[in-house]
Amino acid sequence: MSFPWAKEYKPSHPFMKWMDDRLPLPRLVYNAVGSGYEVPRNLNYFWNFGFLAGLCLVLQIVTGIVMAMHYASNTAVAFDTIEMTVRDVNWGWLMRYAHANGASAFFVVIYIHIFRGFFYGSYKAPREMVWLLGVVIFLLMMATAFMGYVLPWGQMSFWGAKVITGLFSAIPLVGEPLQQWLLGGFAPDNAALNRFFSLHYLLPFVILGVVILHIWALHIPGSSNPTGVEVKSESDTVPFYPYYVAKDGWAIGVFAFLYCAMVFFFPNALGHPDNYIPANPMSTPAHIVPEWYFWPFYAILRAFTQDFFFIPAKLMGVLAMFGAILVWFFLPWLDKSPVRSGSYRPLYKKFFWFGLIPAMAVLFYCGGAPAEEPYVMFSQIAALYYFAHFLIILPIVSAIEKPLPLPYSITESVLGEDEAAKLAPSA
Repeated sequence: MSFPWAKEYKPSHPFMKWMDDRLPLPRLVYNAVGSGYEVPRNLNYFWNFGFLAGLCLVLQIVTGIVMAMHYASNTAVAFDTIEMTVRDVNWGWLMRYAHANGASAFFVVIYIHIFRGFFYGSYKAPREMVWLLGVVIFLLMMATAFMGYVLPWGQMSFWGAKVITGLFSAIPLVGEPLQQWLLGGFAPDNAALNRFFSLHYLLPFVILGVVILHIWALHIPGSSNPTGVEVKSESDTVPFYPYYVAKDGWAIGVFAFLYCAMVFFFPNALGHPDNYIPANPMSTPAHIVPEWYFWPFYAILRAFTQDFFFIPAKLMGVLAMFGAILVWFFLPWLDKSPVRSGSYRPLYKKFFWFGLIPAMAVLFYCGGAPAEEPYVMFSQIAALYYFAHFLIILPIVSAIEKPLPLPYSITESVLGEDEAAKLAPSA
């Protein structure tokens, strides 16, 4: 975001001057994460999760490249190559557990980042493109994580691939040909494993490209903030460096402590026991379940148990599962409230904390539970509220609620009355 008071990049060293004239990479970094990038002064720790998400992506790419050096995408040896990497490759155990737990850490960070956007209205104008690109990143993450879950070729890998790709067969006319095209045959085998490995290796770099667009789109309007009030004067902002670099550094320290605790002390805590058994097409696990970060959408899929007239229950479940994410694309237009932040929207705040959050918690739990009662009924109730929240409650609440008075400026929300900001021209 360009403000008249933002510092300009002025290299002093001769080499930096020469570089800036020919390839302005130092200027780009300075304007993106240095003193040249002005940030609202009132950002809380929920704004650290965007930076942490970038850190997680880098960790996954680095550890994934190392893992790929020792992996063979062949159903006869795939399981053994993972075990060999852990047992015989120097520091292979660290790469494997860092990569596996890094996926979970990535999704924890992203879920918090997304729900921060829900509460503080980060999807509202003029940041719609930032939000839309963020949803695209999440969809790419889901696809990458699913394909990565197949690669160990354990019991849950095989049967998870069979169940999830089988969902495409519910699509009329093109479903079964599409499923066979994805698998390269009629069931998960060598062709499917090769395709999933290739795409799992490729997609993180696609995600990185979309992340760059995401950050680029963010720098045009600038960061949002907990009040939802736009920047009005120089007193509303501080340079990203050193203030938020230090704050992000503290968040990285906390993240690294928790992440290392999982990797070193509980590396298999989030893995399913059946996935430590080699894949056996002749033996179906008692309870097929995806990784924990897919559970809410898996619960929505299983919530549909009865055909609706001519629409099969399986097809409705598939449409609802994908619709649960696609509905996020329309949030900038479903929420008509002129106030961004949920902190100043008392009615919306109640539905968020006592409606959406409990519904998601129920979906998370039921997605990992057996497909039996009462979990199916709980999934149905939670899924019904989930869609009602975005498609019915949110538009109505945004039209009828009376927001609380907003502070005049960001500075006023932090320090009290800001007469200088009131007299200064708007940015």
